[in-house]
Amino acid sequence: MKSLVLAEKPSVAKEIARVLGCSNKQKSYMEGSKYIVTWALGHLVELSEPEDYDPKYKSWNLEDLPILPAKMNIKPIRETSHQFRAVADLCKRGDVSELIIATDAGREGELVARWIMELVKWRKPFKRLWISSQTDKAIAEGFAKLRPGTEYNNLYASAVCRAEADWLIGLNVTRALTSKHNAQLAAGRVQTPTLAMMMGRERDIRRFEPVPYWTVTAELAAGFTAMWRSGEALDGRLFDKAKADAIIAKAGKGGAVVSALKTTEKTEPQPLAYDLTELQRDANKRLGFSAKQTSSVLQRLYEQHKLVTYPRTDSRYLSSDMVPTLKGRLESIAVGPYAPLAKPLLRKTLPVSKRIVDDSKVTDHHAIIPTEQWLNLSALSNEERKLYDLIVRRFISLFYAPYRYDETSLTLTLNGESFHAKGRVQKDAGWKEVYGTDLSAVDDDEEGEEAERRREEKSSQTLPPLQQGQSLQVKRFRLGEHKTKPPGRYTEATLLTQMEKHGLGTPATRADIIEKLLSSDTIERQQNLLVPTGKGQQLIELAPEELRAPELTAKWELELERISRGNGDPKAFIAGIREQTAKLVGGVKTSGAVYKPHNMTTSKCPECGKPMLETKGKRGKMLVCSDRECGHRKPLEAALSNKRCPQCRKRMEIHTGKAGKYAQCRPCNLVEMLDDKASGKANRKAQQQLVQQYSGKESLGSSLGDALLAAMQKKDE
Repeated sequence: MKSLVLAEKPSVAKEIARVLGCSNKQKSYMEGSKYIVTWALGHLVELSEPEDYDPKYKSWNLEDLPILPAKMNIKPIRETSHQFRAVADLCKRGDVSELIIATDAGREGELVARWIMELVKWRKPFKRLWISSQTDKAIAEGFAKLRPGTEYNNLYASAVCRAEADWLIGLNVTRALTSKHNAQLAAGRVQTPTLAMMMGRERDIRRFEPVPYWTVTAELAAGFTAMWRSGEALDGRLFDKAKADAIIAKAGKGGAVVSALKTTEKTEPQPLAYDLTELQRDANKRLGFSAKQTSSVLQRLYEQHKLVTYPRTDSRYLSSDMVPTLKGRLESIAVGPYAPLAKPLLRKTLPVSKRIVDDSKVTDHHAIIPTEQWLNLSALSNEERKLYDLIVRRFISLFYAPYRYDETSLTLTLNGESFHAKGRVQKDAGWKEVYGTDLSAVDDDEEGEEAERRREEKSSQTLPPLQQGQSLQVKRFRLGEHKTKPPGRYTEATLLTQMEKHGLGTPATRADIIEKLLSSDTIERQQNLLVPTGKGQQLIELAPEELRAPELTAKWELELERISRGNGDPKAFIAGIREQTAKLVGGVKTSGAVYKPHNMTTSKCPECGKPMLETKGKRGKMLVCSDRECGHRKPLEAALSNKRCPQCRKRMEIHTGKAGKYAQCRPCNLVEMLDDKASGKANRKAQQQLVQQYSGKESLGSSLGDALLAAMQKKDE
């Protein structure tokens, strides 16, 4: 008898099959003496569509909502049905005695396998492979320690609740908004409160009115600066210029005396290891990566190169059973630029503390760290190398000493006015040695003027040796003129921080939520900022108020987590979601809000005469009829071809004129006629067919074929 192993992707299945010795390769599986390894293609099964319950739901009608099936059904996904049938056939083989679930070790991975098992009516025993890296060693050890599949029933229940909740709320509210306002308006359990949070920030920015203020700074001959502060203005800001001028005039009449002096030794512990959200934040700040880009690159490092541990983790700690492996991981990365940093650690006992290893703070998976796989940096792409560098340096820094420095704070009295200064002297670089001068990896995500001042203090000046009561000479006073600043718009890094803070989504889903908002044209990227569009602003006004509140979604996410731990009630959760869905749809139906498209143009639809909307698509800007039932669309911008301008080598635009299709280079104004819609390729193919058709026919002789062939050769020359 054999064990059927179900992996999530073909690439992972290939590696598992190699480790298990399955060398007999078939189209949809690989087989050995003890194991058959097959794969899903991501999800093979999905929740049924509304029209699967009743054909009337093919049309989106407000009066048909809410759609609340008594029982949620599942079905094979049409595009991957061939692989589902192959897996189903393997499950029915008489020589298969058990199933081993080897999909991703997480909530979604469990759902992938269990839905397949449900549809094929699997009744035989099943086990679970639960590993945190894809190395050969990890796979072999995982198969030696397979766990009973029933241990993960709660995780599966949580996954089903998540999927059904997103279907019920997202589908119903989206249909309600779209049907009522005759516009494509997408809502969701997580994306709507995320958008609402962004719109709240946008409103704060628009309402903000800058207020001028002044600061007074004294430059000392001893080579440092001090800022005026008082009990009334602890931050040193003065909102009355006359008062600032008066302080300068008064302070300038006397010398400076050191009235208070205090030196304190301070330490900064090393930053914690990465979880997915922290890595996405860091990669966005330092590398300019989007959250989705980080997830994709990280998945390749985990799956293809096997250099990092499981990516979709929410823990920043390691488990105690990993301690014996830590030196092996350091040895594997002690090459290239990391050798001088890792080798000193290998010569001594690693300082493993509760800050690094804490079983109570590890959930399904530990933090993201390097594996024991041998490192070949030359095999990595540029973006893979950059992201891997973040992970390696963060891992190495865990075993370095804290950063230690002496911080001196002093108060100068100048004719009764107080000026303050801070300075630091480094005593031990500690973990900062791993980063050298590039310390942006550990910048905080705080925003606003107060956070900006704190960051300025972190990079404070070096003070000379001073004594209390010492007199100092002032070189000059500086009057700084400033204006209060509005809160900053979100970057992906700061948005991820807020999503995590408010419990919106999970580390595995937050990147996809941001991408959904971008693809639905409710937010857009402006350089490194995320900004709500006109459509997004209106959508938040139209969406049910309860769905906008992050507290509701955070409550749902917390309950899903409780279910996965065996402490929640799945039936009660779904019952609450159904009740909430009906309430949200009812609110849309009775709402008096009106949608006014922000992208309406003066162009009229040639088919129904209604106004056209300007939209952005993968192929450039489009004009789309404002009536969804009509659906007429046309490009607003000329499509770019793969044909290059012979002068400037830029891609040429495709146009259709009275004489047919032509390619035009805008910068050079060069025009070339095209033979047909395929830029001459189909024409050449037709010519080749003619050559083959006539070159061998005796009735016509070989002259026609020879002539055609000669003409084609001449054209190629």
